[in-house]
Amino acid sequence: MKRTCKRVVCVAGLLFALESAALCAPAPVRSVKSEQTPAYNRAQWKAKYVRPRAALFPAENYFTKERELLGRTLFFDPRLSGSRFISCASCHNPGFSWGDALPKAIGHGMKELGRRTPTVLNMAFADLLFWDGRAESLEEQALGPIAAAGEMNQPLDKMVETVAKIPGYRAMFEKAYPGEGITEKAVARAIATFERTIISGTARFDEWISGKESAISEPAKRGFDLFNTKAACQQCHSGWNFTDNGFYDIGMSGEDKGRGAKLKLEAMQHAFTTTRAAGRSGPVSLPKSTPCASPRWRRRS
Repeated sequence: MKRTCKRVVCVAGLLFALESAALCAPAPVRSVKSEQTPAYNRAQWKAKYVRPRAALFPAENYFTKERELLGRTLFFDPRLSGSRFISCASCHNPGFSWGDALPKAIGHGMKELGRRTPTVLNMAFADLLFWDGRAESLEEQALGPIAAAGEMNQPLDKMVETVAKIPGYRAMFEKAYPGEGITEKAVARAIATFERTIISGTARFDEWISGKESAISEPAKRGFDLFNTKAACQQCHSGWNFTDNGFYDIGMSGEDKGRGAKLKLEAMQHAFTTTRAAGRSGPVSLPKSTPCASPRWRRRS
């Protein structure tokens, strides 16, 4: 069944209200109760949007500073690609909320790809990765773009061979994963560790959810009420990260089957994962640059 466009635009409306309410004239006073069911309770709904304290790391790839440093260095290193021109950060740029701000991604040979680049911001909390959910972990996801001919275009065995020849990497791998050497698995685990540290900063919305009533305006609060009642935005954009991690067909035509390529169900044809709130305000967790990483950039505080 086709989804209407209402669910697509409703989250944009709430975020607009949160960010620009101070610039708007006060909205006409109107009872929110008339737009809600009697059972609605704002406090109960706020409890559903509480930020988690920290990302969880799997036992088989627990966090260490050495693993985060190695993953960060690999993430920004274009030598992992066949052209030695494209890194993971080429598409997942911290300056663009860990995306690329393009309608569709640009891959190997400067050719346009079929989908928009998804952000890696807050991916530590995602159940399934990629727009179509074909990866079940960040470790599985990390190697996909490297090997994809249209993206980084580097066979994984060649990638390992290249990394092994770069001075400094052997010692970094040994500190991060003692005794394992430079392998495809170690590369994937290191990049996944770094990606789990890419978490959005605290926004005014988070402060309000935590109890600071003055953090957002009254119009924004009424927008939150509508978001969770009459507008029904929360049916897809739920929780602190504004996504239910589900897959939906919103009525766009095209040859890309999305989730339907993996699940032969009618509801999954042309279905893609719910957009996350990648553009939320507040400082973002950015790593420090290292001598091994080619691009130069500064940490934001």
